[in-house]
Amino acid sequence: MKYNFDEIISRKNTDSVKWDLAEDAEVLPMWVADMDFKTAPEIIETLSEKIAHGVFGYGNIPENFHQSIIDWWQDYHQFTIQKDWLLPIPGMILSLSAIVRTFLKPGENIILQTPVYNHFFTIIESCSFNVIENNLMYENGNYKIDFDDLAMKASDTNTKMLLISNPHNPVGRVWTRSELEKIAEICSEHQVIVVSDEIHADLVFENYQHIPFASIAADYHLVSITCGSPCKTFNLSGLSISYIISQDKNILNQIYKTLEIQETIYPNPMAADALIAAYTKGRNWLDELKLYLWDNYQFLLKFCAEYLPEIKVIPLQATYLVWLDVSFLSQKSDEISKLLLIEEKLWVNSGTMYGRAGEGFLRINIACPREILIQGLQKLENFYLNR
Repeated sequence: MKYNFDEIISRKNTDSVKWDLAEDAEVLPMWVADMDFKTAPEIIETLSEKIAHGVFGYGNIPENFHQSIIDWWQDYHQFTIQKDWLLPIPGMILSLSAIVRTFLKPGENIILQTPVYNHFFTIIESCSFNVIENNLMYENGNYKIDFDDLAMKASDTNTKMLLISNPHNPVGRVWTRSELEKIAEICSEHQVIVVSDEIHADLVFENYQHIPFASIAADYHLVSITCGSPCKTFNLSGLSISYIISQDKNILNQIYKTLEIQETIYPNPMAADALIAAYTKGRNWLDELKLYLWDNYQFLLKFCAEYLPEIKVIPLQATYLVWLDVSFLSQKSDEISKLLLIEEKLWVNSGTMYGRAGEGFLRINIACPREILIQGLQKLENFYLNR
């Protein structure tokens, strides 16, 4: 490999949320969706040149910002985007927050397909909207959408929006074309807006294909909004940058007005340059990263099969976040995660962080050098042996 993903980079005492938030310095963090790899050197070089210039005044969105996104989605996802379909935003959470604040009123319903990314709940509840849970169906170690339940909940006249995770965090599913078409059919019938969080779109493994929801929505009488970003793909979460995709210019204008009210319309110039470098120069790095992540996943599968046979590993189709069924322990997920932290100094996420449907599960981040992954799995094994 050209890039060294085995390199261990100390992140302690760097004000890292992942590594410095725990009071105990011995804790091994495998929780938040943050990779322990340096980003692509091509991105580092671009940012170094920006810093070397030494002047950090107000900046505009670079001329090639939009084109880099257009080319990336065309080449990587075979989806054609036009420049006026794009709205730059300084971060994914800001994108989602602005969208729900623009199109919903307090007391209206948003459907979530739980278990799902925990910040969806935070955004909705902070705006006084109602969370309606369309629980994914867990059958024979796999997840699928409960379309009958979705149709019933979408038919409520107080339900205005469905927020989907595509690909899905935390269960690792890549939604198929037929699944997305069924979502579009139901939401079109009941005039429910679909917002698709596609921040993990680039982290889909071989034999699976990311289908942009916007490519499906075009065939339906449906309002859809897509949120994208290179931050998870290239480990740039600290340089918050994102964008919204919509073919309806009126929708983008309404969201822009909300951003103006929030005074969050200007992306960081450093982050904008990082996005351009990622999308124009980062393809080779990403290809190697995904091979390394897949090997880490295969290692975890073999380790669990040999040493932790009662843990069910949910098949990983995308992301670097592995969903573990630990229901055999007959303890609450919160309790298990707390005991792991206390007894083994291993920090993973409790499944109930992602909704009640996450009970009996843990989420573990495998985007780290193999040596660190082994340490984490050994801690999990020690905990298992002491039950």
